[in-house]
Amino acid sequence: MYYARMNESPVAPHTAPTILQFLETAASLERRLDKALSCTRGISFSEYRLLLALSKSANGLPRIDLANSVGLTASAVTRALKPLEKIGLVTTQKSERDARQSLAVILAAGQELLTDADGVLQDVFRQLSMNKLGENKVAEFQTRLVELKT
Repeated sequence: MYYARMNESPVAPHTAPTILQFLETAASLERRLDKALSCTRGISFSEYRLLLALSKSANGLPRIDLANSVGLTASAVTRALKPLEKIGLVTTQKSERDARQSLAVILAAGQELLTDADGVLQDVFRQLSMNKLGENKVAEFQTRLVELKT
């Protein structure tokens, strides 16, 4: 059980409900992106994020680095790469010394799918209310998002 320390400042009453609302909104947006991608391109948003990270590395990425870049565990990345590998979107190059250092590399078909998926996501982004916000409001929102990380 957690007990608040006597010398720490109290939690503001708006903090918990705001964080919960933020996480619910993020989950809702992710479900919307996931649905759009899976219905049109047959991949999940998580798989899209993996392909995107791999596309930014000319020589591929070790699974541990890929995991860190998309916020997953190395074992989750390993599980997620298997179907992508089966359908010819990525390949993995095994490391003889350390399985964690096996490289994942995006293939031409994966790059093509990623380009198509970008178009699908652009269609979803056009429909979001955020797309109608002015530059100042978006900049302020982005600043607040950065503050939440600290």
